[in-house]
Amino acid sequence: MRILHELHQEYLEHIRRRNFSHNTQNASRINVSRFLLWLDQTYKVQSPDRLCIKHLYAWLQHLAEHQTKKGLPLRPTSVNKNIENVRQFFEYLSTQAYVQRGFLDVLQRVKEPDLLPTSVLTHVQVKKLIASIKTDSHAGYRDRAMVELLYSTGIRIQELLTLKIVDVNFENATAIVLGKGNKQRMVPIGKTALRHLRTYLIAVRPYVCTDRNNPFLFLGRGDRQVHYMTLLRAIHAYAKAAGLEINVTPHTFRRSCTTELIRSGANMYHVKELLGHANLNTLKHYVKLTINDLKKTHEKCHPREKDE
Repeated sequence: MRILHELHQEYLEHIRRRNFSHNTQNASRINVSRFLLWLDQTYKVQSPDRLCIKHLYAWLQHLAEHQTKKGLPLRPTSVNKNIENVRQFFEYLSTQAYVQRGFLDVLQRVKEPDLLPTSVLTHVQVKKLIASIKTDSHAGYRDRAMVELLYSTGIRIQELLTLKIVDVNFENATAIVLGKGNKQRMVPIGKTALRHLRTYLIAVRPYVCTDRNNPFLFLGRGDRQVHYMTLLRAIHAYAKAAGLEINVTPHTFRRSCTTELIRSGANMYHVKELLGHANLNTLKHYVKLTINDLKKTHEKCHPREKDE
């Protein structure tokens, strides 16, 4: 019987061949490895034939009781990410007849609190951050173009980093992005972002790219694609320079774009298509963010509010 660690490596290669996102592959590598280590240390289980449902229940209890280095329990989102990664691994094992599908019934997500999205900037705050990006260097202008594109389109950071030159249609002001599940969609690009993108392609990229056949739009050193951590560190620096005290990440611009569109009365179905969501349920949190706007409208328009 093959051991679980070998099967995990086989599974990682499987999802790599299926073009799962880098974040998904990395999360699976870390979380499933931790689960298998716990399984070995706690029950000396190294092969799927020795697995029992009681082991899974014990692991779920372990997640519920686990504390971080700061002595805090894992957040429900973190618990669910662990469960999701291990469940996907077990689903793969079940297709290979190593475990029964009944194991999957045990690995159910925990209920998450219905919280509002965090790290959302107002349009004024986004403008302050963008204004803090100095464009007197190649890297600075590239970062400006990237941030403008993130905020204009609401695309995911991985979709931005894998964007190719041929994916951008300047005449139609659109871009074709490759989203989750290898699904393509077309997104509109605003005129401000398009202007910075065109300038970057004409006046910046040719001076940092030595390989004319390099297809990727945004490049770092050595003709390599810009790394996520490179952009994250840059955005942190720009947010600090702009005097913004909240934690700003590349994903912040996706949230902020969504919020501004909904606040301005955009059709929810259109926003869903823009973001590449499978259904409208994901947007319910963003609707709550506009409650202040709703209250103002209510006070202004409801006839009873005008009686006093």
